[in-house]
Amino acid sequence: MMKTILASIGKQMLSSKKTVGAIALGASAIVLGLCINSAVAGDPFRSSNQQAIGPNTEAAFKTMFQQGNYKQAKTQIQQALSAEPNEPLAYAMAASLSYIEQDFNSMNSYAQKTREVGEQLTKTNPLRGNLYTAVGHFLEGANAIAKEGTAKGAPQALNKLRVVFQYLDAAEKIAPNDPELNLLKGYMDLMLATNLPFSNPSEAIQRLEQKASPRYLAYRGMAVGYRDLKKYDRALEFANKSLAETPNNPEILYLKAQILFSQARGKDINKTLLEEARQNFDAALVKPDQLPRSLVAEIFFQQCKTRNRLDSKSRNCDPMRDKIRDAGGIWGPTALPPL
Repeated sequence: MMKTILASIGKQMLSSKKTVGAIALGASAIVLGLCINSAVAGDPFRSSNQQAIGPNTEAAFKTMFQQGNYKQAKTQIQQALSAEPNEPLAYAMAASLSYIEQDFNSMNSYAQKTREVGEQLTKTNPLRGNLYTAVGHFLEGANAIAKEGTAKGAPQALNKLRVVFQYLDAAEKIAPNDPELNLLKGYMDLMLATNLPFSNPSEAIQRLEQKASPRYLAYRGMAVGYRDLKKYDRALEFANKSLAETPNNPEILYLKAQILFSQARGKDINKTLLEEARQNFDAALVKPDQLPRSLVAEIFFQQCKTRNRLDSKSRNCDPMRDKIRDAGGIWGPTALPPL
């Protein structure tokens, strides 16, 4: 079965530039999905046999995944790399931010360190060691596509994906019901289901629902999965559950807005849902300077389209989005164009 899956992935990667591009563009989200799979101090994954990492990595983790503040997380990650050099999560988060910045040389260095530290960790903690060795190989494959392009990068990424599955399988043999492991695999499966036509997010959703933790991240993944299945009522349910635990996270507000916008569309536009979508788009952009500029541009674009539908105006959303996106720098502007 695994050989069939890998063969299908390879065929798609080599024959579909669009699919490979989607995988590369989605790498940041999946990297984050992988990065969330480390036990932090107090261990949000396990109620027993808890593990701990350093306080600097824990702070960066919470800033990134609970608050959605990428800018502050970047500073905290650098502190963690200095203070806690044997924690693979810190390197994985650093690699993900380098991807966002399109600094592919730094991304490759951090990916290698993630793998190397993961390999060392297998001696004392085989479960987490295998997990982060898999993460490192995945990041190296994503970097190959991002840096070298489809033709040169896809074969290398495919080879890396084979190794990723091997290390994930090794981790699963150690603890098949481990919440950290199942969160990682759930997010990985969601990525494959989104970008490859033979896959379906239902299994990933089930894994996240039954075995993954922390719950706010499992809920987030489930909302994404149900959104992709166009089961918007269920997607909204889990987006709300995630928001209940992380109410100020702009990415979850954006996710909820997307779901509401999709619900509102149809033969007859539901203005009530559309207005609620607008409110969530607005809330997601309260602090644009803490988010990557490319993400701010996309949220703004969808916010603009939503307002056009609500008040029947014809704002030219494209050039305003492009102005944000192309202004330069990593982070979003402190002020957005008026709508």
